[in-house]
Amino acid sequence: MDSGKIIDGKYISSVIKDEIREETKKLLFERNIIPGLAFIIVGENAASKVYVNSKGKACEEIGFHSITKALPETTSESELLRIINDFNADNSIHGILVQLPLPEHINEQKIIEAIDYKKDVDGFHPQNVGRLSIGQKCFIPCTPFGIVELIKRSNVDTNGKNVVVIGRSNIVGKPMASLFLRKDLNSTVTICHSATKDIKSFTSEADILIAAIGKPEFVKSDMIKEGAVIIDVGINRISDNTIPKGYRLTGDVDYNDCYKKVSKITPVPGGVGPMTIAMLMKNTLSSASKSVYE
Repeated sequence: MDSGKIIDGKYISSVIKDEIREETKKLLFERNIIPGLAFIIVGENAASKVYVNSKGKACEEIGFHSITKALPETTSESELLRIINDFNADNSIHGILVQLPLPEHINEQKIIEAIDYKKDVDGFHPQNVGRLSIGQKCFIPCTPFGIVELIKRSNVDTNGKNVVVIGRSNIVGKPMASLFLRKDLNSTVTICHSATKDIKSFTSEADILIAAIGKPEFVKSDMIKEGAVIIDVGINRISDNTIPKGYRLTGDVDYNDCYKKVSKITPVPGGVGPMTIAMLMKNTLSSASKSVYE
């Protein structure tokens, strides 16, 4: 395989984390500030615990201060709101992350909106969503932010290119489209989703294809054009009895089928995933240094 085709998110994220580590040292030396990040997790969701642990480990590696508040499934909405308000008022905390999903008795949108938008390092608060859509400075959701960094650091030309985003979620699809419309990327954007008729007619015209639909190996080689750049956001667990653990991870793109046809592609795992945590750290550093909101 031509390794020049592979966009190595693991390597690029490590470079970004090294940059953040140096900036963190500088912030401590010049302004006596240590970036602080608070994680709140409610319930016993195993995947959520893994995500929070890996984010906490990343904080430790780059010199951040972090707090994890693990709450029982029975935690009331009012109690969660009280804890968020405490972190909003805590000057040593620059970012607040409530790990989703939340238990059904808690209104997720209400919780997101309770976080001070200046500490909303996930970029989910309506204030940040709105600012992103009109091109103002804001906290950008971490996965789309990471994808932009992958593209820029891999020297992918976006100017005037056709970008197709498969998926319209608030976390990836919609913010991704907003970012590609900004003048620094300057692309023409199409969003496809579950109701799109003849999706292949759109994907086959894409210079850059972002797959975030949550369907294992959905994108096949006959759906893309020669030389396309493919960014695979999906991470799906599928059964595989040929390996000891009984499953393998795959993206929304059939990697082996598409590989020969693409100019660049992200693997799964090791592509977009590591970038999400790196950009969470970058947003937290920006909050601590007040480079987004004065």
